[in-house]
Amino acid sequence: MLDTELYRHLLGIESPWKVTKVVLSVREQKVDVWVAHPRGVEWPCPECGVPCHAYDHADERSWRHLDSCQFLTFLHARPPRLECGTHGVRQARLPWAEEHSRFTALFEKLAIMVLLETSVKGAAAILRISWDEAWTIVEKAVERGLARKGNHGPERIGVDEKAMARGQSYCTIVCDLDRGNVEHVEEKRTQESFESYLRSLGSDGLARIKVFAMDMWPPYIAAVRATVPQADEKIVFDRYHIASHMGKAVDKVRSREHRELREMGDETLTGSKYLWLWNLENVPEDDRARFRRLRAADLKTARAWAIKENLRLFWNYLTVRGAERFWQRWYFWATHSRLTPVIKVAKMIKRHLPNVLTYFRHHVTNATAEGLNSLIETVRKRAAGFRSKKHFKTAIYFHCGGLNLYPTQLPHGNV
Repeated sequence: MLDTELYRHLLGIESPWKVTKVVLSVREQKVDVWVAHPRGVEWPCPECGVPCHAYDHADERSWRHLDSCQFLTFLHARPPRLECGTHGVRQARLPWAEEHSRFTALFEKLAIMVLLETSVKGAAAILRISWDEAWTIVEKAVERGLARKGNHGPERIGVDEKAMARGQSYCTIVCDLDRGNVEHVEEKRTQESFESYLRSLGSDGLARIKVFAMDMWPPYIAAVRATVPQADEKIVFDRYHIASHMGKAVDKVRSREHRELREMGDETLTGSKYLWLWNLENVPEDDRARFRRLRAADLKTARAWAIKENLRLFWNYLTVRGAERFWQRWYFWATHSRLTPVIKVAKMIKRHLPNVLTYFRHHVTNATAEGLNSLIETVRKRAAGFRSKKHFKTAIYFHCGGLNLYPTQLPHGNV
C-alpha cells in the first residue's frame, strides 16, 4: 500500500474527495488510485449550481493521469448522480476531469502541449496512448476552444485558399490579421462557402470589419460584395499575390525564350530559372556575377524581370495620387513591352485597379495568411496526410486557430 496522502497531492484531490487506496503493480508498470467521498455531501447541480444531495452513483470509471515514477497512473471513482428539482438527475461535475473524458485534466493539458509540438502518432508514442485516444484529445480541445471563442469576428480579415488534397480540392482559410491566427476554415472556395461564414457573423460582426486582404478570386469578391456594407472600400487586393502573378509572367517569358535559344544552340538561359524569381537584393552571393551578365544581355527575360522589379516601387508611395501617377507610367511600359505574359498581368491588374489602390488607405497585406499557409503545410507534412477533410480542418484549428485549448478543471491553480 502506497502513501494515500502523497497521491492526494500528486493528483490534486481536494475535499470532499479523498484517496482511499493506492495499488502499485510492478509487473504491469502501473499505479491504480481510488478516491471516494463521505456520505451526506451536497453537490452543486452542473446546470444551475443549486446544492443537491447524491441520488445514487454511476458505475466505477477510470481516468488516465500523469505518470508517477514512470508508471502509468489511473484514477478510479464512482461519480455521484444528483437529483435537482429543476433539471432532474444529473452527474456531478468532477474536479479532476471534464465530462465524458477518459483522462484527467492535467493529463489532457500535457497531451495538448505534446500534440502541439509533434504529430499525433509521435504524441501517442510519447504519452503511451493509442492514436485514436490522442486524436480524440485534439478534437475535444478544438471543440472546447471554438466554444470559448465567441462570434464577434475580426476587424481585419485575410482570405486565402489552401489545397486540402491532391487534385483541385481547395479550402478557404479566413484569418484574423490582427491576432495572426486562423479564424475560420471552409472546405470549399466558392462564393457560397465564404458568404455563409460572413453571414454567420451577423449584422454587428459585419459592420465591425474594416478591411479584407485577398487575391483576385471572383467568388471571394462576390461574397464580400453580397454581404458587407461599403464592400468595395474595404477590399484590398494583396500585393504579394500581384507579385506572384508577375513572377509567373517572368517565368513564362523565360521558358519560351529558353526554348527559342536552345533551338539555335544558345544555352545562355540554361539553369537560370530560379535566378529570375529573386528580387535583386536577395540574389545569392555566388550567383550575382552571372545574374549581372544575364541582365545586361539583350534578353526578353531580362526586360520582363526589370518590369517586375520596377512594379515593387509602386507600394512605396504614400498617397493614392502618387501611386496612380506611377501606375500610368508602369502600365505604359508593361503593355508596350511586346511580352504577352507581362501584358496579360498588367491588364489584369488594371481591371482590378480600384481595389489595388485601396492599399494606400488601409496599408494591409495578406502576409499573415501566407505565413499561416506555410504553417498549415508544415502540419500536413508532419502528419503525412489526413484521413479526411474534417480531420485536416480540425488540425488547422488546433495548430493555427489561436484557441484556448486547455481544460478548465486544472487543480492547484494550473491554467
